[in-house]
Amino acid sequence: MSVFSEADYDNHEQVVFCSDAGSGLRAVIAIHNCRRGPALGGCRMWPYASEQDAVRDALRLSRGMTYKSAMARLPLGGGKAVVIGDPHRDKSRALLEALALAVDRLGGRYIVAEDSGTTVADMQLMRHFTPHVAGVEERVTANGVHSGDPSPATAYGVFVGIRAAVRVRLGQDSLTGLRVALQGVGHVGLALARRLEAAGARLWITDVRREALSRAARELAATVVEPQEIFGLDVDLFAPCALGAVIDDQCLPRLKAAIVAGAANNQLAEARHDAELFRRGILYAPDYVINAGGIIDIHYERSGYDHAAVTRHIDGIDDSLTEIFQRSRQQRRPTGEIADRMAEELF
Repeated sequence: MSVFSEADYDNHEQVVFCSDAGSGLRAVIAIHNCRRGPALGGCRMWPYASEQDAVRDALRLSRGMTYKSAMARLPLGGGKAVVIGDPHRDKSRALLEALALAVDRLGGRYIVAEDSGTTVADMQLMRHFTPHVAGVEERVTANGVHSGDPSPATAYGVFVGIRAAVRVRLGQDSLTGLRVALQGVGHVGLALARRLEAAGARLWITDVRREALSRAARELAATVVEPQEIFGLDVDLFAPCALGAVIDDQCLPRLKAAIVAGAANNQLAEARHDAELFRRGILYAPDYVINAGGIIDIHYERSGYDHAAVTRHIDGIDDSLTEIFQRSRQQRRPTGEIADRMAEELF
């Protein structure tokens, strides 16, 4: 398998394959771009069907982190780690130690944080073996003291972005009565759902994990639907908050929503789906712009945490998206393409 011939290879600076026989670690660390600063990105653990799938995910996600940090005006580059394995069955202290040592050997070019399949507790363990770990310090916020989990900040940023998209596409400032189909009610999805419900939105929710869905259904006044039903609902907004590549050739014809805005990374299966959303009149909030709240939160952990400053920075997602939407309308180009051009001017 050649990394250079992968469709998702985008002049990545470094791709590292990591293994440890004793712990069973098999991982890929992709560093896309360090022009703005060290590459920061989460570590995803997932039972990938093949090594090629893992490489593809690392390449796509690391590129997205470069663009995310640039659009958030952070002094960071883009990187990502993916571990091949089931986090519920294969994760162990030995595996996390081996991964931390692999990160440490990169000498600070890559800074790891939690992501799907890993936790703040995992990062705290890894910090015993490398200083190049983020998202582990407690934060003092308006709602009390919280762990280093960036999920609440990510959810808040997506909420800010949804308000911007609703204002531009639907011409309304209030979210009261807004019909939202929300895919994925994990840490970020559930936190977003709480904010949307408090703002008066009506929710339809789903998740492939029954336990997470049951927990959300007990807490929210939401309608629960099967995973495949979520795409075709007659709603105003579709919010992908699970894994990526959900906007594809099968999903697009079923979408009735006027807006796609959610927390998931790499929501488009292929770049051409950006143009197809635009052609259909569906306003797409580019994922790496709207979901930047988490990395903004982590950045301030590393530079001196100030909850008010973090909130002001995340509120800037509204300005970024509004500019993207305006340029898209003026230039008659898809929003994802516009966002890419804006980000590339910054690194």
